Amino acid sequence: MAAVCVGSHTLVTLQAIFIAPAVRYHWRSLLFLSLQGMISFSEALDFALSFPDMERCPDGPGGRVMSLECMRSLLARMGNPQHGRTTLHVTGSKGKGSTAHFIASILSAAGLKTALYTSPHLHSYAERIAIDSAALSPEAFMRGMAAIRGFVEAEHRSDAGPVSTFGVMTSLFFHVARSENADCQVVEVGLGGTHDGTNVFLEKDVAVFTPISLEHTKILGATPREIAVSKSGIITRGCVAVLAPQKDSGVKDVIADRCKAVGAELVDVATRYKIAEVDGDDQGQNFVLNSRSASMPLAISMLGYHQVENAATAVAAIDALGSRGVRICESAVQAGLAAVKVPGRFEVLRRAPLVVADGAHNQESMQALTKAIKDSLSFRRCIFVVGVHQDKDLTGILETLRPLMDRLVCTRSRSLRAMPPDSVLSSAGALGCNGYSTNSVSEAMEFALAIARPDDLVCVTGSLAVVAEVRELLTLSAAARA
Repeated sequence: MAAVCVGSHTLVTLQAIFIAPAVRYHWRSLLFLSLQGMISFSEALDFALSFPDMERCPDGPGGRVMSLECMRSLLARMGNPQHGRTTLHVTGSKGKGSTAHFIASILSAAGLKTALYTSPHLHSYAERIAIDSAALSPEAFMRGMAAIRGFVEAEHRSDAGPVSTFGVMTSLFFHVARSENADCQVVEVGLGGTHDGTNVFLEKDVAVFTPISLEHTKILGATPREIAVSKSGIITRGCVAVLAPQKDSGVKDVIADRCKAVGAELVDVATRYKIAEVDGDDQGQNFVLNSRSASMPLAISMLGYHQVENAATAVAAIDALGSRGVRICESAVQAGLAAVKVPGRFEVLRRAPLVVADGAHNQESMQALTKAIKDSLSFRRCIFVVGVHQDKDLTGILETLRPLMDRLVCTRSRSLRAMPPDSVLSSAGALGCNGYSTNSVSEAMEFALAIARPDDLVCVTGSLAVVAEVRELLTLSAAARA
């Protein structure tokens, strides 16, 4: 087997799972399943984490990584559970998770049973799989992992192996979608598109492209255009490709060329839809979405203009389903959008001082974050708590935050990929930003809250891993006080 990175991650993940308020565990049900011979939740999770995993390893796993051919072979062993339902496939550099949630919520509001697959998670691997916006229960996680385990082990031992943790979770999702008799599935790409483990469909209904910018440049390409080429492979013959507004004109050219090559329709959101009358505060946003055929008043609880654009892209994807025979009424669109709350995306966690957490991890995401702060929030000083992964453009991130930055607290998450906080502080110093270095997220938050006054803003950002730890800290503190 190729080298894997597990270490203490399993213990940390399990601790986070069992304390996360969003995932409730029924101990009697777990005990019953255990007595029936079912693998325990910890065994199910450990099985998934026992395979090579690029997410948890700083430089990727040693040896070979899972190929797309292996993923397809594994699913073939399982009877190809990825087929048989309306499919929307979502990729991009930023906003793809929120857009996927918007799409899935609208479909559920329309009465269509909808399976949603996203990554990474905040607190629990079970969060990656949702049925009608409800995270997979621990019982369903255990049953599903027990059902696919033999297939995964056989594929891992085959010449096509190895299987990866992401491959295990992806196959689990498709198994669950089939078992739950889902009408629709919304699938977020893990990395890139063409060679991603989710790119396993012979055909699909809609391929969605959120804004594409520089990310994972060592793998995907050095320019937005090159990255768009890597992502464009999710467009299949006869599907509809929905393209969100893009900063780089070359991205549209790439997607248009791919559509022409495979006979797919292109929907350019920037051309066909216009956003108007945007109004909001720290509770949410109202806007009007104008298209060629209608004008629709909409409301979302998500903050930041970028979320308005994500919602517009989701509506365009829903409209695209009309040509595939799936027509969604306006009231379902409105109800679905209004219901979405994605933890860790410009999320208000506390007031006086105001604490906001956002998983922005590249320069373009930081630009969206800083605009949202200026547009939505009132405060005296802004204290940034920043922790990033080693492969990120730290200089670009800090340059974007600097105009709003009154104080900087550098930290690191428990992730093996986390950049040392002293390195973050050194880069900040080179840009003329004075700051403080802390060795853990808990230490960083203790320091930031100690120096913050009631009318200050504490903004936690840089990675979802840091955001997750802050959510755990503040949620536990609130529970203890109650």
